[in-house]
Amino acid sequence: MTKKKFPFLNREISWLYFNERVLQEAADETVPLIERIRFLSIFSSNLDEFYRVRVASLNRLVNLNDKAKALLGFNPKKVLEEIKNLVVKLERRFETLFQHTLITELAQKRIFILNHTQLNVARGEFVRQHFRDKILSNLVPIMIDVNKPFPELKDRALYFFVQLSNNSGKNKKYAILELPDNISRFLVLPETNDLKFIILLEDIIKYCLDDIFYVFNYYEIQAYSIQLTRDAELDIDKNISDKFIEELKKSIDKRKRGKPMRLLYDSDMPLEMLSFLVSKLKVGADGLIPGNKYHRFGDFIAFPNVGDKSLEYPATVPLKIKGLHRTESLFKKIAEKDYAVHLPYQSFDYIILFLREAAIDPKVTEINITLYRLAENSKVINALINAAKNGKVVNCFLELKARFDESANIFWTNRLLEGGVNVNYGLTDFKVHSKICLIKRVDKRKVTYYANLSTGNFNEKTARIYCDHSIFTAKKEITLELLKLFNALNKKTVAKGFKHLIVSPIDSRVKLYSLIEREIKQAKAGKPAYILFKVNSLADEGIIEKLYEASNAGVQIQLIVRGICCLVPGIKGFSENITVISIVDKFLEHARVFIFGKDNMFLSSGDLMSRNFEHRVEVGFPVLDKDIKEEIQDIINLQLQDNVKARIINKNNDNRYRKNNANTKVRAQFQTYNYLKNNY
Repeated sequence: MTKKKFPFLNREISWLYFNERVLQEAADETVPLIERIRFLSIFSSNLDEFYRVRVASLNRLVNLNDKAKALLGFNPKKVLEEIKNLVVKLERRFETLFQHTLITELAQKRIFILNHTQLNVARGEFVRQHFRDKILSNLVPIMIDVNKPFPELKDRALYFFVQLSNNSGKNKKYAILELPDNISRFLVLPETNDLKFIILLEDIIKYCLDDIFYVFNYYEIQAYSIQLTRDAELDIDKNISDKFIEELKKSIDKRKRGKPMRLLYDSDMPLEMLSFLVSKLKVGADGLIPGNKYHRFGDFIAFPNVGDKSLEYPATVPLKIKGLHRTESLFKKIAEKDYAVHLPYQSFDYIILFLREAAIDPKVTEINITLYRLAENSKVINALINAAKNGKVVNCFLELKARFDESANIFWTNRLLEGGVNVNYGLTDFKVHSKICLIKRVDKRKVTYYANLSTGNFNEKTARIYCDHSIFTAKKEITLELLKLFNALNKKTVAKGFKHLIVSPIDSRVKLYSLIEREIKQAKAGKPAYILFKVNSLADEGIIEKLYEASNAGVQIQLIVRGICCLVPGIKGFSENITVISIVDKFLEHARVFIFGKDNMFLSSGDLMSRNFEHRVEVGFPVLDKDIKEEIQDIINLQLQDNVKARIINKNNDNRYRKNNANTKVRAQFQTYNYLKNNY
């Protein structure tokens, strides 16, 4: 099998190292206790999606011949084995952390998670009454006939695998019991002597199993939790037509019945029961993951805080932006200079105000916007519908193929169409992942365009926890090129020939290569040469090879990569001039920033992954305002100095925290908030 001519870490393995950093947050004693439980939840949700998408894709590649594997650059089967080994180690750490560390620390705070064996008479009566009132009617056990097909288990649903035994131990009966997902996983029990008690849905049901299976003559009943993760990749015709939505709906239904990728099971389950289950579900050895009693830990994001406020991060009050006021026209201010919103430190309300003003301003004639992921009760959608009702032409490019948001986006499409908005469903071959909005305003026959360009989605919910940069501008260099791009998108194509914007799939790769090459020439001429990339993921082979070339030429390269990093820093002859850090903290670092030398700074909607160059419409844009450029550079500098939450990415992938000899602690996210607060 051919190997790459330069160091390259497999992207799936790199992603697991990223998820380990999430697990580190759950282990960090300086993080508030309830937040640590939530980081366990994020770790678990991440891993679910990893199996549904990435492991599913690898499984499809296992049967490739040797020639195909050589072209691929790795052996999928070996990678799957490595994934299994890493995941099992991480799951063990997860279990130890939850069962032995966090539960103990909760108890020290007088908060107890009780299981079904720990209920006294009074609490037992309370639980049984709750079970009979709220839960029992939602439970329908399916008895298993060994001679008939096994019941089809839903993707990511929670189940008990139940065994009923008689006195002799023979003639065992089996059942599958699905746990209802319309009932909270957590029940807060009555407080006693200032002691708080929480019991999970699983333990409530276990405590009351006799209320479910009383019709059977059994001596012993055992129930063990399981969760099946299925292949979630959609298989749809690429043709974008009027039938596309119906086709997408069918594909989403098929996703629920995709091939089993992972069986997460209670490691206390007897081997006899596990063997029977595996034989029926036909899960491969790579997909068998022993776990604890509680699966789908993603639900723990809603774990109730029954203690004091110190167990959670204090709420961050979004800051105001100097120069922008609710009682003044944003258009008037933006016509004078550019403004930046640094999310989540500053308020997303400015983007909503921008759209609302466009909706009611009689001089605004047209709004163009791209949408990818939206909040549940989207104010963005409401503003667009109001604009259409006020007679504006509203062209909304809503990406129906946004993974796991397809159903929501179908819903929003219908809402927008009903409200009079022109909705463009998508392009045939590309996902539209850009985050751009362009507003046309006509005053005394003079046309002015106002734009918002962002590194993150037009989503009020994620804007409270994702770190992004969003720019308001009326500069013609940007707005006229956006107009050209939107005109093409509305005709279901992508324009070419941009001077200022960096647009995928047209010219992103060529332009980034050119900017890197410029720094290489600087270094070879003995002049200062510098590159900084801040991204979520760095996995594109071409960019990595180009960065190695730049490093060898003497360009100083600093990378801030939250997630996947396939580049290996510190390798002699390749990456001696490259350093990489990753920051995982209270907020999710999501911004994409590209800095070349002293003068060139770009923000982008796209990461440095092949899909962002070749299969998505992404928009990178220059930061032209001197003050905004300085502000973003200051924020980046704080991240480069972080010695609390920054991890060093190195060839050992040991996720060591970055420490400085300085006595001063620099926690970039906290100090960014203070920096912006002081600036105001």
